Formats: sequence, C-alpha cells, structure tokens
Amino acid sequence: MSTAVVIVAAGRGERAGQGDGPKQYRKIGGRAVLSHTVATFLNHPGIGAIAVVIHPDDCELLNAALGDLAERVLVVNGGATRQDSTRLGLLALEQYRPAKVLIHDGVRPFVDAPLIDRVVTAIDGGHGALPALPVSDTLKREAANGTIAETIARAGLHAAQTPQGFPYEAILAAHEKAFAQGRSDFTDDAAIAEWVGMPVRIVPGLPDNVKLTWARDIAMADQRLSASNGSFPDVRTGNGYDVHSFEPGDHVTLCGVDIPHSKKLSGHSDADVCLHALTDALLATCGAGDIGTHFPPSDPQWKGAASRIFVEHAVKLVRSRGGRIANADITLICEAPRVGPHREAMTAALSDMLGIDQGRVSVKATTNERLGFVGREEGIAAIATASVVYPGELPE
Repeated sequence: MSTAVVIVAAGRGERAGQGDGPKQYRKIGGRAVLSHTVATFLNHPGIGAIAVVIHPDDCELLNAALGDLAERVLVVNGGATRQDSTRLGLLALEQYRPAKVLIHDGVRPFVDAPLIDRVVTAIDGGHGALPALPVSDTLKREAANGTIAETIARAGLHAAQTPQGFPYEAILAAHEKAFAQGRSDFTDDAAIAEWVGMPVRIVPGLPDNVKLTWARDIAMADQRLSASNGSFPDVRTGNGYDVHSFEPGDHVTLCGVDIPHSKKLSGHSDADVCLHALTDALLATCGAGDIGTHFPPSDPQWKGAASRIFVEHAVKLVRSRGGRIANADITLICEAPRVGPHREAMTAALSDMLGIDQGRVSVKATTNERLGFVGREEGIAAIATASVVYPGELPE
C-alpha cells in the first residue's frame, strides 16, 4: 500500500461531444476508456489502493464500464473542477496513508507499467515527479488581432502528462491549502506542487500516453485497439478432470443437482465430480492452483460440503483478476444414471453459480462402452473446460 492512485474521471467531456455520453465511458477496443485505464493500475504489482473519482450522476455508467473491476477500487464523488475532484480523491485515501500517490487522467488509457515505474521511482520525501515529452513543434504566441505575436523558443519546454506522482502527505496538504485560499486555477497537480515550493522532477513520458480529448481521438484509439489492427485479447482456457468411486447410497449429486440412484459417490464433500472438475478448470485460467490447494480434503470443515462452494470461490478469484467467464463445458463419463432428463436443471444450476447465461453452459454425457472402472459402474468421471477473457492483451 506504499503507492496509491487517484484516477480523475468526473469530467463531462464536452469537447468530445455528448452524443454517446462522457468520453471516459465511450468504448475503445470493445471496452470503456476508463476500464482500460483502471485495469493497467490494478494489474501493476506496485500499486495499492485506487480511488476513481466520478461525477455523482455516473454511478451506473461506472459499474457498466468496469464490471467486476468496480469492486476493487474506491469510488469517490468528484467536485465542480478537476482540481477539487483530485482533492476529494486524495482525502478518500487518508484511511490508507500511502507514502506516495499517483494522480492520473481517466482518459489516458494507454499508460503502461514502465511509465508508472519511472514516476514512482522518482518520487521521494521532498520531490514530486512529472512524466513529460520535449516539445517538438514550433510554438507561436498569438496576438490580439489573430496574427503571430512572437515565436517561442522551445528549448527546455515539455508537454506534461500523467500520472503525476508526489509524496502523499505533501500533495494533500498543498491541495488543502489551495482550497482554503480559494485557488482553483491550477492546470495540473504539478502546478500546485510548484506553488507550495515542492520540486518536481521530470521523467521521460510516453508518446502513446495521449489524452483522449476530441471525438477523433476516441475513434483513433478504438481503431488502434481493434482486432483488425492486430489486437490479441487475453483469452485463457482451463481444463479439469475428476473421478469418484461409488459407495452404498440412494442418490448422486452432479452439477449441483441431486439425482436418484442406487449408489452415491464417495468423497469428503458431496463428491460432485462435475463441480470439482469445473473448479479446477476455472482456477487454471488464472494460475491459482487446484481445488486441493484451496479446500484440502484433510480439513474437516469441508466434510459433506456442497461443492458449489468450491465453484463460487473459483469464480470470485477469476473476477478479482478482472476475468469474464465466456463459457463452461462439462462432459460426464458414466454408464448410469442417465443425464438427459436432468440436463436442464444442471445447466440452470451451473448458470447460477458462474453468473453467465445458460447458453454459455454445456453439459454432455457419454458412456465408457463398458470398459474400465466406469464401464464396470464402479464410479463416475468428469472433464470440464472453461474459457475466460482477462483484461489487456496477450503478451508477445
């Protein structure tokens, strides 16, 4: 928690046009601009608490834009200006008392981890940090009559970017001082730091770290992220396999559904072979081990437990990493009982556990042609496959 982040996203974005709502919620590459921005910071191992500052009217837009990511950030209502929104975001982080804080525009979705690292590294107890690019265009000052008044020497001039970083206590105090004195004219947070005498180091910015201001900026960003331009979404597939033997009983539990049978499956929990395989498949998509890692069979608290607990735990882990479950496919291998009459109930139960539409769930069954332990009706096996889409792109 040594470095926290304030993502400022409370603006109305008038320059980008209001036809499709505030620009931070417009979609680029199939996701909201703000979703790209937030995901980058959430995925950075050096970042702790993240405050996302929004317009009070935008709660539904934020939830739609971030989906499950919204549960991993602190949502703060902003003020009348960007400066006041930043101050409110900083105040919301007081409970965490971070050593450092980054302040970033929500409409700069192409920030990357190396840029974040450069800024964080440059911050110390007495210095802030500003990512910036040397000005390459010739600059002209306009006269009152619309003609050129003078040419500005560009030596030493830089175009400022975000995230701008500061010692947390110092920049919060600076914002509070500006607020107390009625100053609301600062164009960025580095300007406030300068005002209170805090030195701000310049670190190399990122040419791709553009601020999406105009409708054309958003269109170009969408084109850049579109599949036609070679974007590779981070789609992962996990497989799970499980088997349980029979023992005396009067029913089996498969996919969360109790089915009358002359035997039951043996296991520490309810022995739902389908849900055990599915749990492993989901955990595999985010490298989170297997079912035994999270629910050891030696632990007495899981004796007789409903296996949907295991699936729902795996779903929560997937979503905590920003994953969206695309589909789940389960194949049962058994001679009996017959699955067909119960398939609809199984599909409904799985849909509820996974939080996805029933059309994204498949339950199939096959026999083992009387071969092996399954063919001798000594037990049941299950194979599960799950596909999950995670934020970002597939690394090269």
